[in-house]
Amino acid sequence: MDLSQPRCLAIPLNFNGAQPNHFGAEKAFSKVVEVEGFVGDTRRGGSCNVEKITLTPHCNGTHTESVGHIVNDDIAIDSILTGALVTSQLITLSWERAKDSVDSYRPNIEDEDKLITQISLKDKLENIDSSLLQAVIIRTLDNTELKKEATYSAENQPPFFSVEAMKYLVARGVEHILVDFPSVDKMYDEGLLVNHHLFWGVDEGTHTLTATSQSHKTITEMIFVENEIDDGSYLLNIQIPAFVSDAASSRPVIYPMIKNDA
Repeated sequence: MDLSQPRCLAIPLNFNGAQPNHFGAEKAFSKVVEVEGFVGDTRRGGSCNVEKITLTPHCNGTHTESVGHIVNDDIAIDSILTGALVTSQLITLSWERAKDSVDSYRPNIEDEDKLITQISLKDKLENIDSSLLQAVIIRTLDNTELKKEATYSAENQPPFFSVEAMKYLVARGVEHILVDFPSVDKMYDEGLLVNHHLFWGVDEGTHTLTATSQSHKTITEMIFVENEIDDGSYLLNIQIPAFVSDAASSRPVIYPMIKNDA
């Protein structure tokens, strides 16, 4: 590992400027704190700058979520992520129109849906040893700066995983998924979140953990991987604030793995 070459995969969150947004949520914003006798703005005569920040982690930029996102149990993301470095594989792939794919999704699939398919994942990962697949980082094409401020909506729906694609990642033992789109599930899916349930081993249609649930896993969405970062094997550290919540804004950082040729 080369600790001198960290690469951050988080989209910087500009609280009062352009930012990515999902599902019609209010934009993240900051506001100067004002109380009697104090204003938190040095430009207005305050002794220091103090801001109140309002955001929705799931919808306002890069974030990491725990299984608490879909179950009744209060499972905070800070209880899942320990700060450990995990092996990861960065891959770049294209989504496929649903009408051109044999893959499926529930409850509904439309011809123009943008699918991340099983075959596209297999093409990139089939020959990678499972020991290097604790995490999979997915960069989709076209990879433009527009991802840093995209507003996803009914008119601009993002890609999502087919059921077969998610089952493939689960079968390979992937514990952390990182994607540069807002959700591993379809934006409007009648609330089923079928891929979230598959990944965490929660029975579809329930909000209950079972003995076979995989509550140690995480999903990170709305990352951005710069084009100059090569596909390959990295060590990954997902950094978050100590939020007692099912999700938190996050800062995934990758470090190149160095092979010892001796």
